[in-house]
Amino acid sequence: MPQSVIQLDRRSVGREVPPPPRHRLAEPATRQLAETAGSLCLDDAHLDDQGWLQQVRLAGATLPAVIRDPLVCFGYDSGPAGAMVLGGVPTDRATPATPTVAGSVRRVPSLASAALMLLAQQLGHPVAYRQEKSGALVQDVVPVPELRTDQSNAGAVELLMHTENAFHPYRPDYVLLLCVRADPAGEAGLRLSSVRRALPLLDDRTIATLRQPRFRTSPPRSFGELMEAQVGPVLHGAVEDPDLCVDFAVTKAVDAEATEALARLGRAMGEVTHEIKLQVGDLAVVDNRISVHGRTAYQPRFDGTDRWLHRVYVQVDLRRSRQLRPANGHVLDSLR
Repeated sequence: MPQSVIQLDRRSVGREVPPPPRHRLAEPATRQLAETAGSLCLDDAHLDDQGWLQQVRLAGATLPAVIRDPLVCFGYDSGPAGAMVLGGVPTDRATPATPTVAGSVRRVPSLASAALMLLAQQLGHPVAYRQEKSGALVQDVVPVPELRTDQSNAGAVELLMHTENAFHPYRPDYVLLLCVRADPAGEAGLRLSSVRRALPLLDDRTIATLRQPRFRTSPPRSFGELMEAQVGPVLHGAVEDPDLCVDFAVTKAVDAEATEALARLGRAMGEVTHEIKLQVGDLAVVDNRISVHGRTAYQPRFDGTDRWLHRVYVQVDLRRSRQLRPANGHVLDSLR
């Protein structure tokens, strides 16, 4: 079981904290996961279809413990790092060229996307947002030429650390990123940082300020006409083990003291940040309640060989967002 945050103290936190735990499936486990995922890749299958998702749930329950256990344990306690990497996830033998268009998603199951959905449902329920990537459950994280300078998954500039969909009251509990093609130049790095490791670096007054509703996070353009930025705290929940909600690109404080507290949080998170270069078959799992993630800047080639990740969001309690999910589906509609 991962180490609990309660066991951390100031002496155990700093620049030399260990990286997020890494597990690797042995060859027999990879082969069995590939067989189960392959059985779901039917000619008429659709990744977003309710019937297909039910098949995935049932098939996932038959996976051996060696595949399920790392995710089940992570779901119980994501540990000080609030993230993990699972290697050896099967991907397709012949991966097509990396997409270069905005809004790229997966609709038809492939070996990689089916394996990803099997693993995602060990943590909870896959969800998507109608205004983001057309509401697809499996989304592509790829560089797009006209968006290369954006603060988004389609950009190539440094992506600042953020809680995924920090602006949304029903944001994901987990973000899963499966590498189906690594950055050929080895420049693109996934950055991860946990409030469990940063909290001991903050003084009590800063923590108290961060727990007050003195911060505003703006929604992206795709949600902008449907949502208004709400003022709220950056830290909330248990005093000794708080949840975190912040996007360092768009979260703004409403006064000078809160601005300084946010800056101190940013510096503390930076001190405990780790960078991971994902390779093919690596699945990064981020606990979106206590961790933030980002990406280093890199130089895409836009020739079909660029870095390509499949992304899935997971909520533990699907019932919580029921009023936004028509027909009890997995896609959240507008708040209005």
